[in-house]
Amino acid sequence: MQHPIPCLFMRGGTSRGPFFKADDLPADTAVRDRILLEVVGSPDPRQIDGLGGAHPLTSKAGIVSRSAKPGIDLEFLFAQLQPTSDKVDTTPNCGNMLAAVVPFALETGLIAAQGSSTTARVLTLNTGMACDVTVDTPHGYPEYEGTARIDGVPGTASPVRINFLDTAGSVCSSLLPTSRVRDRVEMGEGQVLEVTCIDNGMPMVLVHAQALGRSGDEAVDELNRDAELKAVLEALRLRCGELMGLGDVTAKNYPKMCLVSRPRAGGAISTRCFIPHMCHNAIGVLAAVTVATACVLAGSVAHEVAQESEGKVKSISIEHPSGEFNVELEIDPGDPQIVRRAALLRTARLIMRGEVMVRTRDFDNWRKR
Repeated sequence: MQHPIPCLFMRGGTSRGPFFKADDLPADTAVRDRILLEVVGSPDPRQIDGLGGAHPLTSKAGIVSRSAKPGIDLEFLFAQLQPTSDKVDTTPNCGNMLAAVVPFALETGLIAAQGSSTTARVLTLNTGMACDVTVDTPHGYPEYEGTARIDGVPGTASPVRINFLDTAGSVCSSLLPTSRVRDRVEMGEGQVLEVTCIDNGMPMVLVHAQALGRSGDEAVDELNRDAELKAVLEALRLRCGELMGLGDVTAKNYPKMCLVSRPRAGGAISTRCFIPHMCHNAIGVLAAVTVATACVLAGSVAHEVAQESEGKVKSISIEHPSGEFNVELEIDPGDPQIVRRAALLRTARLIMRGEVMVRTRDFDNWRKR
C-alpha cells in the first residue's frame, strides 16, 4: 500500500524539489521528515527511488501555508536533504527555493493574483526572515515565460523579484557573530588563516583562495576532487562554527565555506562556494547576499579583493563558476557598514503537478489531517 500526497515539483532559481501545502503533510516532525526522505530517495547516492537529483541542489523540499500573522501572507519552511544522509535540516534558508513559493501559492489557491503582477510577503520559518516576492500574473496565474536570464539555468523565464527585509543574523546572533570583521584562526602546525565570519541571510566563512594555495578560478569538478582542500575547509568550518556560536556543526549544512578572489570577468568579486562539502555550480541566493555584504564591509577578506561600486545603492556582481549573480544593496548613509535592503532577481518554473507516493507501512504515526 502506498499513500498519495499532493505535490508540485518546481524549480526555484538554481535549485528544484517538491513543494507541499503544510496541511497535506503530518504535523509530527519526525513522521514528516521520514516522508520527505522517502520522497527524495535519501539516503542513497543516486536517490534512485525518489525525486532527488543525486546532488544537494536537487535534494530540497518546500512546505507552504497561508499565514495568520499580521502583515504576512505566506509562511515557508525550507527542508535541505542530502543524497547520502538520513537527516532533514530545516535550520538554514534557501533563497533559490524561495523564488518558487509565490508561484506555488498561486497555483494551489493559497493566494489570489492581484493584477498584472502579484506581491506577497513571505515569512521563512527556518530563521524568521521576511521578504516581499513579486511575480508576473498578467492572466491571473503565474507567468513562466519571459526574458529574464540567471546564470546556472538554461534559457530565459519570467522574473521573480525578491526584496529581503531583514537578513542580518539569520541563524547566528548578528551580522558579524564573532563581533569582528576579520578573525585569525589557528589551524595547527603554525598555519593561521584569516577569515570573515558573517551571516546576512546565510552563515558563511569567507577565506582568500590564495591563502589555501588555490587561484579561485578552478573548475567545480577540480575542486570537488581536491581532497586536501576539502579536508582543510572542513577543519576550518568546524573551528569557525564554534567561533560563530553555532556549536558543533559537523552534522549541519552551515556555515557555508567560500573561497574569494579578485574578479576575472568584470564583476565585483570571484567566488567558489561549498555547500558545505561540495563546490556549488553557481552560488546560493542568500550566500550571494552575504558575500555582497562582506564586499562593502571595510576590513573583511572580501572587501580586500572586491571591486566596489560607488553610491548609496550598490550593484554588486558576484562571479561564480557558471556566470554571475547581481545583488543590489542599499547602504545606510549614516553608517556605510549597515545594509538597509538587499534585492535580487530569480526565476522559477512549475515542472510537474500531481501526487507523490509514499509507503504507508513505514509511517505508523501517519494521520490524515
